[in-house]
Amino acid sequence: MAKKSARKPNAAFMAPVTPDAALALIVGSKPLPRTEMTKKLWDYIKKNGLQDKKDRKMINADTALKAVFNNKSKVSMFEMTKLVSGHVSK
Repeated sequence: MAKKSARKPNAAFMAPVTPDAALALIVGSKPLPRTEMTKKLWDYIKKNGLQDKKDRKMINADTALKAVFNNKSKVSMFEMTKLVSGHVSK
């Protein structure tokens, strides 16, 4: 029986990206892999209780997140990923 090789992480996700000024307020200004940036974003959301209590897929933005979310006060998890990628550069 052939041994399964461990799944290799996608290099595109591991390449460091630099957050812009708005995103840097939340995740810091150092270049980070996207995976790490998403983790820090979720840490911030949980620490500040910004996940909607009734609909857990929704994120309620505070002042810092509104800048990242194009001034929207509430976005879904999936929309958040798309909006955040507009605030990073390679």
